[in-house]
Amino acid sequence: MITTVLFDMGGTLEDIWVDEASRTASIAELDRMLKSWGMDPGLSPEALRASVEKGWKRYDVVRTAGDVELKPTQIWADYILTDFDFPREQLLPRCEEIAHMWEVTYFHRVLRPRVPEMLTELKDMGLKLGVISNTAALYQVFDSLEEYGIRGFFQDVTLSSVTGFRKPCRDIFTVSLRQMRSRPEECVYVGDTVSRDVIGSKQAGFAAAIQICSRLTREKDLKLEKAPEADYMIEDIFDTARVVRELLKKTV
Repeated sequence: MITTVLFDMGGTLEDIWVDEASRTASIAELDRMLKSWGMDPGLSPEALRASVEKGWKRYDVVRTAGDVELKPTQIWADYILTDFDFPREQLLPRCEEIAHMWEVTYFHRVLRPRVPEMLTELKDMGLKLGVISNTAALYQVFDSLEEYGIRGFFQDVTLSSVTGFRKPCRDIFTVSLRQMRSRPEECVYVGDTVSRDVIGSKQAGFAAAIQICSRLTREKDLKLEKAPEADYMIEDIFDTARVVRELLKKTV
């Protein structure tokens, strides 16, 4: 019996993409923020961008190797901005603000059409709803859900930045299950990547994985070989309700 539907955030509930305009805007805003706090990087926009990109590559090695997520204080002070001689006592209190800015400026984010209607249908079926998201900020996902007007649909929001585990690590799914008070065989997971969402939910023993492709799907799944396939593929997030309704009929 299906009792619970859990969603990925970026690429699933919301469309997400990066382009040259967002890359430029995020570096300009980072430069402005640092200078406003008396921490001038002393670099041209091009040089600052190169330094930040090098820092993200350093951090990617760590989080990819162990499917872990560090706190924003560690990410920005120990990896992204480590080449600068900023006083830690001055930088650390600002790291979450930087992380939040980066998540909403480096990435374009737009709620997919008919998400509220889809969530309403699922709620009307008596299902519990939640979110499991990889994110390098503590509060951005909560704030985005509020801004989209859909935070109230979700019983729980589990984040990699809070748990310390990144999808596809089984532990982040287990934390969500405990908080939702649901068993994995009762759960459906909806995400946009095989590498994080399908593999992770299947390893956790979920009843079914639904995949909707996003602009980042190909990039995130590029290096996969012999990976499991989603149980269902959809093109419109609204079709989640249809698939779940079919699953409910099968498991009655």
